[in-house]
Amino acid sequence: MFEGPVQDLIDELGRLPGVGPKSAQRIAFHLLAADPADVTRLQDALQRVKQGVVFCEVCGNVSEKQRCRYCADPRRDPTILCVVEEPKDVLAVERTREFKGRYHVLGGALDPLAGIGPEALRIKELLSRLGGTGPAADETEIAEVIIATDPNTEGEATATYLVRLLRDFPGLTVTRLASGLPMGGDLEFADELTLGRALSGRRAL
Repeated sequence: MFEGPVQDLIDELGRLPGVGPKSAQRIAFHLLAADPADVTRLQDALQRVKQGVVFCEVCGNVSEKQRCRYCADPRRDPTILCVVEEPKDVLAVERTREFKGRYHVLGGALDPLAGIGPEALRIKELLSRLGGTGPAADETEIAEVIIATDPNTEGEATATYLVRLLRDFPGLTVTRLASGLPMGGDLEFADELTLGRALSGRRAL
């Protein structure tokens, strides 16, 4: 254990996802040795993120404005909606250059063991979009929903739950990313070619 502020910093860094005790210690001592101007830039960036970044009122993606650039772009196809778990998954899909529609970010996946049920996700907002209500009431009627949740236990459970909800919407096609993505992985770690093929070869449910 280190004294005072140093240990406090290590403890706080260790609370970040993917940062273990040794990594937290290395980062803390890097910051201690860093130029004060570098630390100030980091502080400013953190403050700007907390004060200037919001979630898009339509899709739930991170944005600097009420509507993210994908929802505000008139060139995107409003009839196709890609449903993903997290904002990072939007970037993964965009890297493939295969998808030209719009997005809906759930904010996670169903995980009963962690206490995450349907009410904790942006499922009601999705149903509102499909029903033509809410902030996206000005959108063209959605014809296809692509369920692009992660190919793991939580992602598959979420996809199955959504399929049951969406099958009652008349004229709506519900598709799932094609097989080929490694089970147990995350979309953000899939290479562009594999994910692009999974998108173009998606299957109807």
